[in-house]
Amino acid sequence: MSLEVNMSKQNKPKRPVYNLEFKQDAAKLVIEKGYTHQQAADSLGISLSAIGRWVRAERGPTIETKSTPSLSGQAELVRLRKEVEQLRMEREILKKAAVFFAKEVE
Repeated sequence: MSLEVNMSKQNKPKRPVYNLEFKQDAAKLVIEKGYTHQQAADSLGISLSAIGRWVRAERGPTIETKSTPSLSGQAELVRLRKEVEQLRMEREILKKAAVFFAKEVE
């Protein structure tokens, strides 16, 4: 027997696209109504992983999850990294100057 596997993208089923309101309502079934992830996924005809992602997104960041800095936070992070680099360069120059002057004194 020969089993033909076609990896063409044309035959691949398209993933459904859900709007934001649907995702939020689905997440609220779990968060507010007490549905389990499985019950909500089954009743709405969506995947278990999708409802899990939506619930996590609706609940917001947790302590275990690293939150990404806001745009203003990112700008400050870039500024601070530049400042750190500048200070490191200055420190290296001062180290070399200290070695130079220490040799000159001897």
